[in-house]
Amino acid sequence: MHEMQSICAVEGVTATGIKEGKFGLALIRAEGTAAAAFTKNIARAAPIIMMQERIKKGRLGATITNSGCANALTGQRGITDAEEMAAIAANELSLDPLEVGVASTGVISRYLNIPLIRDQCHRIAPLLDHNPAAEIAAAKAIMTTDLVEKHALVKREGFTIGGICKGSGMIAPNMGTMLGYVYTDAEISAPDLQEALKTAVRRSFNRVVVDGDTSTNDVVFCTATGSAGKVPLAEFTTALEQCCVSLGRKIACDGEGATKLIEVIVRGARSEDEADLVARTVVSSPLVKTAIYGEDPNWGRIVAAAGRSGAEFDPEQVSCWISGSGLKAAVCEQGILSEDLKTAKAALGSREVQIELDLAAGDGKAVAWGCDLTEKYVEINGKYTT
Repeated sequence: MHEMQSICAVEGVTATGIKEGKFGLALIRAEGTAAAAFTKNIARAAPIIMMQERIKKGRLGATITNSGCANALTGQRGITDAEEMAAIAANELSLDPLEVGVASTGVISRYLNIPLIRDQCHRIAPLLDHNPAAEIAAAKAIMTTDLVEKHALVKREGFTIGGICKGSGMIAPNMGTMLGYVYTDAEISAPDLQEALKTAVRRSFNRVVVDGDTSTNDVVFCTATGSAGKVPLAEFTTALEQCCVSLGRKIACDGEGATKLIEVIVRGARSEDEADLVARTVVSSPLVKTAIYGEDPNWGRIVAAAGRSGAEFDPEQVSCWISGSGLKAAVCEQGILSEDLKTAKAALGSREVQIELDLAAGDGKAVAWGCDLTEKYVEINGKYTT
């Protein structure tokens, strides 16, 4: 059997899942200190409202996630149903319901089918296991419009971090941009874990853009089982960021209707925050995204997007490069049009395209990820509920 590719490579994690038509259910069991990051959308789904309070305990024993229904904009019934989901999992796993993380994904403003969730949970709970098939089943169960499951694994001297996530559309840089489940065998306190996750999220999921819409249901949970003992906090934070970046790139690559992954690298900003603003604005721009889809090296759109980001720089000092398929072309240097547009157009034929900007205003650096905008995106979302 092939090597575990994500969460089940972490000692103490078991998983399972089921997908029946549009309706899936994933169970992941791992006991330890826990942290989470949530959507900034004020139209929050019921499980988000509930978990923002419950995660303050700093501990989880398991998570339960349904796909096919978001349980968002469902009022008090939605809260009651989210609580019932936690109770259903807790009953099957002999846990405290307050230590069960709950998440939902799917169509907004529909009520959960609690009898189906109870039945699915009862059927899959005995199948919890610590192997590749188990983590794949969980990853598939949470998918909606995703075309591929998403795994990440980072191994360091003395500890491991693994994660799975789902996300393809309704993705914008305003945490969380997806549903994510990250596990580690490192021993780390809940406050330190929360701070490390905050940093990792800021430099990964919060820099992923598919369409600019922030979901009602976005969350990432992180649980530390502690079986590997204490590890240096700085090293752990760096490894956690690497794991989250890997997952974030896979979301961008699997964006609804996407044909190209876009990576925007910004350097020379006055600060990291301003570099972040520019990178996210460029990768969010419909004009930039459609130009890349059409393989049009229209660098003016890139600099124009940077100019409306809110960052301070002199456009006449900006340099820009486009890379892909082993090619790299300077399309402007210190604000002056380059003659290398033929190479740039060829580079845009790559499945992965890189845009690099030097603002010549300071030492700030940031990276963001996204995808092109195609007719397929409109087709998928124009008839999402019908």
